[in-house]
Amino acid sequence: MPTAILTGQPVPGSSIEGDLRSLGFEVRTATDPADTETLLAQVPGEERVAVVDARFVGHLHALRLGLTDPRFPLAAIPGAVTAQSAGRQALTRALARENSAQGALLVDSLADRITGTLDTDVHRPELGSLVAAVPADPQARNEARQAVAAVDDEAVRLKSAVKSRDGFFTTHFISPYSRYIARWCARRGLTPNQVTTASLLTALAAAGCAATGTRAGFVAAGVLLIASFVLDCTDGQLARYSLQYSTLGAWLDATFDRAKEYAYYAGLALGAARGGDDVWALALGAMVLQTCRHIVDFSFNEANHDATANTSPTAALSDKLDSVGWTVWLRRMIVLPIGERWALIAVLTAVTTPRITFYALLAGCAFAAAYTTAGRVLRSLTRKAERTDRAARALAELADSGPLVALFTPKVPVPAPLCAAVGGGVVVTSAALWGAAWPTLVAALAYVALSGAAVSRPLKGALDWLVPPFFRTAEYGTVLILAAESEVNGALPAAFGLVAAVAYHHYDTVYRIRGDAGAPPPWLMRAIGGHEGRTLVVVLLAVVLTAAQFTVALTVLAVAVALLVLLESIRFWVSAHRQGAPAVHDEGEPA
Repeated sequence: MPTAILTGQPVPGSSIEGDLRSLGFEVRTATDPADTETLLAQVPGEERVAVVDARFVGHLHALRLGLTDPRFPLAAIPGAVTAQSAGRQALTRALARENSAQGALLVDSLADRITGTLDTDVHRPELGSLVAAVPADPQARNEARQAVAAVDDEAVRLKSAVKSRDGFFTTHFISPYSRYIARWCARRGLTPNQVTTASLLTALAAAGCAATGTRAGFVAAGVLLIASFVLDCTDGQLARYSLQYSTLGAWLDATFDRAKEYAYYAGLALGAARGGDDVWALALGAMVLQTCRHIVDFSFNEANHDATANTSPTAALSDKLDSVGWTVWLRRMIVLPIGERWALIAVLTAVTTPRITFYALLAGCAFAAAYTTAGRVLRSLTRKAERTDRAARALAELADSGPLVALFTPKVPVPAPLCAAVGGGVVVTSAALWGAAWPTLVAALAYVALSGAAVSRPLKGALDWLVPPFFRTAEYGTVLILAAESEVNGALPAAFGLVAAVAYHHYDTVYRIRGDAGAPPPWLMRAIGGHEGRTLVVVLLAVVLTAAQFTVALTVLAVAVALLVLLESIRFWVSAHRQGAPAVHDEGEPA
């Protein structure tokens, strides 16, 4: 149980003690700084502790933001400072320094004085219209209380639950009421992870309805998909509303989003098959395109988030366009974010056919991918950013290279993106032209060699962030083409399963990097072969096996990869959660 230590002279009629208890704190009172130090030492090191000025006047939500957010080791607002276990030593040192400097005489404003002497970063939440003050006299106290009464902190809390930057559909058609669902969930003790799970189950039900292949099933699927998206928005809003952030929750939210979307694609393909239309190639193509879009986003962000001199005329133009209201929404819509994408899929499922749904989805995602990738290429070419070793390491981990790459690491004087693009282009083109034939196997060997050349040096070039997307496109595209050309029932569904398993591994790698955990363990990378190893194995199987045998081999490979990556991923994230890994940062709109 967290502990709050009240310092200073108590104020008659103050609600601070009751407010702290309502936030879950055990409240203790200190008579002087030395007593504060004693009480602080009595609190177990793994528990949160706060030092709060007894004269504090402010909104309950200001205290909540300042003292209960699990994402920061140290946080402070005027009149209060808190530390979790990771920041406990810094708080103890600051209090000891304050006691040695002031003695045991000054107890007033102790929390603010401690905050001023902390020797590490302290999070100060943006309070906006919320009040947090330590009045020095009765007149100032009355003015502070009037300021508190003038602002509805529940309205501010609800507003803060919604992301400040979201898509047009989400902002205008979901968030206006999903925030109230989030509050309803909070008041009934539901957790964001429970809502996330409910969203997954609803999406799986939608996929099941789509798989029936009937018009009623398609209509129900569209409705359930929108309901799943409402819950998907609600879980994040619930996390922000109640400050229930966690590493495990962020991972579940991100991975379940992909599972929901790709399961729905499979449901549409199954439903179409019941009506005599085979759209598995379109379903797999949609998954490949969407996954490659995401790796472009991830790679670009990882390459540039800590780069120095990170400015460009293109970025300046983008910022200028953001100052014009209508262009903001237009630019957010044309990149087809998840809200717009799911709305498109849901409506088209209900009123058209799976084939038309996939055609529209592929066209929209292709345009969005071209738009975003072109903009990022222009930014990279016009900025003179200096990339760090951390960025180069992150890109190397996103590349997902296996043991075969180590055999081909010549440091050729050719840019890494060119090596990756040529290698990927050779194997994909060969698969398209010759299919399961020996020239494609030779092309796959060339792809392995060129992949090794691409990552033989640190990926610090202006366009080196394109290397992982080129690798993803080559691997997924090769699997798609060879499965489609086999013309055997079951080959494309098996390829869908394999790409889904590998894509999950790639998303998992992204979220580990974001949490500063690095790539999955080396044994897993060896076991699943890396992108070049898997591509070579798939091509080899296609060449030496019959079409029917190739389908069975793809199925076995999909199951094996899925089991390995899922078991290791679950082990890692559950372990990280139990060990108290830092919660992710996902800020809502400033209060």
